[in-house]
Amino acid sequence: MKAITLFLSLVLISHAGYSSPVTQYAESITTAQIATATGNAPYALIAGGSKGIGYGIAEALAKRGYNLILIARHLDTLDVAKHKLENTYHVTVHVLVYDLADESSATDIAKWCTDHDIHLKMLCNVAGLGGTNDYLKLPLDSLRYMVHLNVESCMALSLTLLPLLEKNSPSYILNVASMAGMAPIPSKNMYSATKSAIIFFSYSLRYQLKKQHISVSCLCPGPVYTKPEIIKDTKERLGWFGNKMAMMPHRVGEVAVKKTLKKRMIIVPGTIAKIMSGVLRVVPKCITTAIYSKAR
Repeated sequence: MKAITLFLSLVLISHAGYSSPVTQYAESITTAQIATATGNAPYALIAGGSKGIGYGIAEALAKRGYNLILIARHLDTLDVAKHKLENTYHVTVHVLVYDLADESSATDIAKWCTDHDIHLKMLCNVAGLGGTNDYLKLPLDSLRYMVHLNVESCMALSLTLLPLLEKNSPSYILNVASMAGMAPIPSKNMYSATKSAIIFFSYSLRYQLKKQHISVSCLCPGPVYTKPEIIKDTKERLGWFGNKMAMMPHRVGEVAVKKTLKKRMIIVPGTIAKIMSGVLRVVPKCITTAIYSKAR
């Protein structure tokens, strides 16, 4: 009943009408053209690229001929992703094992890329921590870890890899936030707060890097079925409507890369999710917060 209340409330609001502004962009140059012009194959670095949305983004980039650098905490999942991508798309894939929440990781990763003369054309900041437990249910060290991983790693990698991106411009930064960052969610207080920070950071960074010819985009998906617990939580909280809005990681990755290469700022995959994101952005936060609280 709570899920139905949430759905009806948002649909009534959305009937006021929302139309996402459409901006036309010139088609991006192909990776083959880049390689011909520079004699160097383009690379994309995906922080959190071994599975889920990160792997979906990696696969979409591999299809377009990008070589890849995948970063995650566990070598086994990285190796699985590496072999699958190399065998399927015949690109070069490097894997680096780092906990991106560690303060030194961004500096070490940037040094590795510089030392190996990586022709970096795209940085994808995907790594993040969510889950069904949040602020009042987690210990302080877990909450701090979430902030470090969700916010600090994105900020730090963008800064330390900026010289390489500028050197190889035109280039791209894709930050992964969430629709959860568009409105406060009481049951996911810290998660929605960190994703909101990524959205604001991306908007500002986009204008700061215009003169350097570095385009910044921010992916804000609705529910993405990356884990069984996310599927369960989505269906319990949002019912059939949430299930209808949810997408699979490979589809999210494809939309994210396509729109990033077209220099779109906010990327929301899926028609229903686009409408919902428009609602969330125009409705007062006190109302959306109250509605979300009823879906607990």
